[in-house]
Amino acid sequence: MTHPDYPIGEQSFRKIREARQVYVDKTGFIKRFLNGGYYFLGRPRRFGKSLFLSTLKSFFSGERELFQGLEADTFDWGWDKFPVLHIDLNVGCYESEENLLSRLDILVREWEEKYSCTLENGGLPERFEYLIRRIHEQTGRRVVVLVDEYDKPLVGALKDRRLLERFRDILSTFYSCLKSEAEHLHLVFMTGVSRFGKLTVFSGLNNIQDISFDRRFNAVCGITESELISTFKVGIQELCDEYDCDADEVRRELKARYDGYRFCRKGEDIYNPFSILNVMDTLEYRNYWTLSGTPTLLIHQIQKFDINIESLINSRCSEEILSGLDLVYSNPLALLYQTGYLTIKGYDPESRLYTLGIPNTEVKEGFFGYMLPYYLSIPDRDTNLCITKFVEDFRAGNAEKVMEQLKSLFSGFSYRLNMDAEQNIQNALMMFMTLLGFRITAEYTTSEGRIDLLVVTEKFYYIIELKLNGSPEKALQQIEERDYALPFLFDNRQIIEIGANFSTEKRTLSDWKIVRL
Repeated sequence: MTHPDYPIGEQSFRKIREARQVYVDKTGFIKRFLNGGYYFLGRPRRFGKSLFLSTLKSFFSGERELFQGLEADTFDWGWDKFPVLHIDLNVGCYESEENLLSRLDILVREWEEKYSCTLENGGLPERFEYLIRRIHEQTGRRVVVLVDEYDKPLVGALKDRRLLERFRDILSTFYSCLKSEAEHLHLVFMTGVSRFGKLTVFSGLNNIQDISFDRRFNAVCGITESELISTFKVGIQELCDEYDCDADEVRRELKARYDGYRFCRKGEDIYNPFSILNVMDTLEYRNYWTLSGTPTLLIHQIQKFDINIESLINSRCSEEILSGLDLVYSNPLALLYQTGYLTIKGYDPESRLYTLGIPNTEVKEGFFGYMLPYYLSIPDRDTNLCITKFVEDFRAGNAEKVMEQLKSLFSGFSYRLNMDAEQNIQNALMMFMTLLGFRITAEYTTSEGRIDLLVVTEKFYYIIELKLNGSPEKALQQIEERDYALPFLFDNRQIIEIGANFSTEKRTLSDWKIVRL
């Protein structure tokens, strides 16, 4: 059995097909764009947006030989060659408006040279408009414009309001040409992470159709269950051999780690394509997608607005919030969803609200793993040992040892955080406990109030109430007065109540009391 050639990081459809690399056939989706139009698709990074645009480029360029054996080869289509203008903003670093203008100028100059048409004394938008008209006249075919990662400059400038607005103005003016030259255009297809609804990037292009939440295109990027089984038969068998298990066990492991994304109200879950390709290639289960990028902007937003992480990752919101970023209100839900750290888990048609959640184990471990060092100082060499010891003591009901370890853990509480914000302490506890693999709920709601932290193991319920510069007695009193243990009394697991005090002066847990029911 020959190990397949997996296109790790490859975004060129032509290169993948010519090299006979593994390809998940997404060409059937092209049928919906044969008659042209204006479309926008938003998906997280490394989800196949660039590859799909490259596929569109090859298709409308008439490169039928690349589509042999694929669904698109069965279309009733003349395979005539359209002129294609491919704008790739994924290339380059945009630290100033000069960087962005230079990138756009390079693209326009390449097209001017290719089609031998130059507008003298014109700005970028005017030159772009002129090109589209002249190319149509020269070729007799309307132009196809493909814009890859249109918003990369904007995402990179989210912390700099002045630069963000300047980028918005440049791109808004440039993209508005696509509307004014509509009679010369066959298809406009744009991809990115966000639509930036409040930043009016599309103000001059209000005829674009956003298919990001359209159930018909839920699987246009990513890998479905059926595609996993049919395309990766060899890879699944290799994983079976590597881990000495059967195919069902491999599929369960892949689903838990890399599945769980959904981009519409109803539809099947989608696997992360970057992680699937990597695990098939290396035959090792790792957090490939989360290790390929650091969510520093997300961490900044969560810390800045004193957000309860547990409520954030189990939240409900409208499509309007999910579809655009807005720096005025700075709702981090849009950023978390669009960057792939949250996904759609449900939809209520009556309230028209989406329920969000973390997609899978890879994202949970990766996100919390990135976040935790911003709260606690755990040396890398001690992380696995620390987690292993915690798990053993939690499962054995060694509450005193658990609290001693927590005290040691919190002694390294980050000086970057506001110690007067109890939310930061709860966030650190919740993330660390979740990484232990237990069922964790922060701010668990009962009929009488909210438990700061509920930890559930096979044999125990841990009810933890935390006071900031208070006393463990006060914390335990609150547990008793509000009957926090009542919902769990009829379970056969033992209940362990812990009242703890966090000292901002000592920057750690100072004392605690434990009651077993």
